[in-house]
Amino acid sequence: MLRRTKIVATVGPATDSLEVLTEMMRVGVDVVRLNASHGTVADRRRRLSLVREAAQRADKCIGVLLDLGGPKIRIEGFRDGPVQLVEGAAFTLDTALDPKAGTAARVGVAYKDLPRDVAAGDTLLLCDGQIVLHVERVGDTTIDTRVRVGGELSDRKGLNRQGGGISAPAVSVRDHEDIQFVADEGVDYMAVSFARDAADIEQARALLRAAGGEARLVAKVERHEAVDNLAGIIEASDVVMVARGDLGVEMGYAELTGLQKTIIHETRTRNRVVITATQMMESMIQNPVPTRAEVSDVANAVMDGTDSVMLSAETATGRYPVKAVQAMAQVIEGAEKYQLTHTRPQRIKEGQFQGTEEAIAMAVMYTANHMKVRAIVALTESGATPLWMSRIRSDIPVYAFTRHEATRRRVTLYRGVYPVIFDVTGSDNSTENLYRALFTRLLELQLVKKRDLVILTKGELSGVQGGTNSMQILKVTLD
Repeated sequence: MLRRTKIVATVGPATDSLEVLTEMMRVGVDVVRLNASHGTVADRRRRLSLVREAAQRADKCIGVLLDLGGPKIRIEGFRDGPVQLVEGAAFTLDTALDPKAGTAARVGVAYKDLPRDVAAGDTLLLCDGQIVLHVERVGDTTIDTRVRVGGELSDRKGLNRQGGGISAPAVSVRDHEDIQFVADEGVDYMAVSFARDAADIEQARALLRAAGGEARLVAKVERHEAVDNLAGIIEASDVVMVARGDLGVEMGYAELTGLQKTIIHETRTRNRVVITATQMMESMIQNPVPTRAEVSDVANAVMDGTDSVMLSAETATGRYPVKAVQAMAQVIEGAEKYQLTHTRPQRIKEGQFQGTEEAIAMAVMYTANHMKVRAIVALTESGATPLWMSRIRSDIPVYAFTRHEATRRRVTLYRGVYPVIFDVTGSDNSTENLYRALFTRLLELQLVKKRDLVILTKGELSGVQGGTNSMQILKVTLD
């Protein structure tokens, strides 16, 4: 059985070796994430070139996702290195302080409007909630707090207001250069950090299209406001990421598992793709094997129906990037084996079909789940029909046969969909020759055997986007 849930892996210093990156792809990476929160555009361009070279070496189609830095609220730096905040001590956040002049009593803040967004009585959280500050007074440039939960604090750590309410726009000034990079380099997906509502996603899409980019938009759900506006955000985006780090800090960790399940369900119901991310195998930054809790966490997301799971620091800066990918692939396969034994395939979206392509896709999946079909072949231009098929749970692989490299890379994120190079316009228009070409390709790749049943979807006019209007049940033969 093919692994259906896809693996997104973040690149960084630990993956700057071509050999390491190639091996990661061979053992399971489907999509590579470039994190724009760190490094420069030149760093990202260098790593993207490395990714594409490694993909060629691994002989594998690899998608690329660029994650915009967005308005991550961070403190500035400390004069003499990390400090220890003691419970009960006074601590001041000062937007006017020199960025390198922090002490155990006060530190600068990169976001200059922070005093406008907080008030006395608020709770501020540092280091993903590990340090808790109670706001006592707010001045023009200062926020005086009392340390409620202490700990070590170092340069450039993230800061959140419990319950949300930070007014910084989702697309920051420095993001514009990265948006142009996405357009210039033909990156497949662009993630919008700290989106509050549909308007933030629409703004990012407009900026990207104006720059000449065609990437699909990923909405990262990590703000309290995003949860309140979830339905609109899903509709405005192509992909939703359950960004559990900041989301857990703003919403509280007790709600996180329920929120994850809700976001996955709502996203799939609306025919969008979903990524589950953050600290999935965090211990593997330092250790060669995951904890049992991490295994359960990844398996739980897989069984909830996520399209993909993501590795962050585990591969970007960890000691065992290849082993982290291998471990995640093994956990996914184990979870899917259990899920497919215990879950009946069902349509999860109610109401009217959006169009002919969706109707065909649903008919295909119902048929495939009630016949001994070896594979589903979708002749596709944009990847839309395979996407709709992937919304139904099934163990039958969907092969997206397409001539477009961008479409092949795009479907690497879809659960249970696999890209295959095939130019439907390259042969003559006779049905007999088309079937022969399809069967030859399937047999070459050892995806089926002779006399297996496959389902084919295609349009009347070959090579026309949005034209899928038929399904056929075929027996593989070259006679």
